Amino acid sequence: MTVVSANGEAISGTLTSPPRCADRLYHDLLSPQEVVGVRSRVRASATAKITPIAHRIARGDERIDGFPRDAFDALAQDGLFRIPFGTDVGGDGLHYPATATAVTVEELAYYSNSVAAIFDVHCILAGNAVNQGSAEQRQRWLRPLVNGEIVGAFATSEPGASSDLSPKAVTTHAEASGHGWVLNGRKRWITNSVVAAFVVVLARTGAGLSTFIVPTDIPGVSVGTADRKLGNKGQITADVLFDNVHLPPGMLLGAEGGGLKIALQALSYGRIGIGAAGVGMAQAAFDHTAAHLGRRHAFAGPLANKQHWQFLMADRATSIACARDLYLKAALRLDSGVVFPEPEAAMAKLRGTEIAVDMARDAVQAFGGLGFIQQLGADDNPGPVEAFYRDSKIGEIYEGANEIQKWVLARMIFGRDITG
Repeated sequence: MTVVSANGEAISGTLTSPPRCADRLYHDLLSPQEVVGVRSRVRASATAKITPIAHRIARGDERIDGFPRDAFDALAQDGLFRIPFGTDVGGDGLHYPATATAVTVEELAYYSNSVAAIFDVHCILAGNAVNQGSAEQRQRWLRPLVNGEIVGAFATSEPGASSDLSPKAVTTHAEASGHGWVLNGRKRWITNSVVAAFVVVLARTGAGLSTFIVPTDIPGVSVGTADRKLGNKGQITADVLFDNVHLPPGMLLGAEGGGLKIALQALSYGRIGIGAAGVGMAQAAFDHTAAHLGRRHAFAGPLANKQHWQFLMADRATSIACARDLYLKAALRLDSGVVFPEPEAAMAKLRGTEIAVDMARDAVQAFGGLGFIQQLGADDNPGPVEAFYRDSKIGEIYEGANEIQKWVLARMIFGRDITG
């Protein structure tokens, strides 16, 4: 695979895709045949379209390279944004849309967690939120989102409110006026915001919270400078500011005061997606490490004949398989009509992101010096695993920090009267 720069020029050096260990170690007894077919379809698309640009995205500069439009357009061209949605808005109308969406995220994250995150926010967060709106809202905003004609964003986090989305913590507010609503506030860490046609915004209305569809091209809406992050360089995030933004009544999503429910439903679904992304990254790091341990010789034999690496990789294979089962089970429960598929969603997010971080760290250790470089000076070959190390950490933080997932599980174990 040739690595391509942001301007389309080939970079010297290649990245070779290792054998897929999961194809012989993991037997999927959970996914319906429909979902197995989607996995195969997405894998083919990601291999052909995302692999050649993944290294460029992983090493980019958010403020210089910006949004990876070529990756987004490739997903749209191959119809991947249709997977989560019904035929009435141009979607595939699958029987198991959440499960198919989750495996899509895993397959994308195998090559680029940035691209998986773009898909996640576009479809699972923004798209899923609008999917709960009126028929008119769904046709106006969801249909072009499904077609990839526009980009969606989702805004709950603020400088002082992220995991805590209580009405007291959220400072962005909308006041009713004679012509709809006037929105003021600031949102932070908003993925896709620099190119989004609309942002689904959680705002305080009176004593409660409501959600609004906010077009980004109307007066009073502005997007700040892109953040420079440790990893996920292609997942462009920036603040979104609202200064006396006038919204007509039709921009209210759902009922007034019902915004927290919409946001939490989207975030619960999102946790399944983040768990799946963690599995994708973990599997990729595992595959690269397994291949390296088999061919790297030291002390009169391959590293793979050392018991340390044998036992560690056996443990990691087991953990990845368990994390994959958890996200599939959570997604299948969501498809069955369970709006908040707990405890599986919390477990999937917790274990999927943990194994991603653990396996990424092990990959860097196994590769030694080669694991720590972005590009080798001797021949310009790209570092094989350093992006996993940088990209994996955010999974333990966003969509509800892992400590929040443990709190959710503790509540189910001990009850809210004890845990709070």
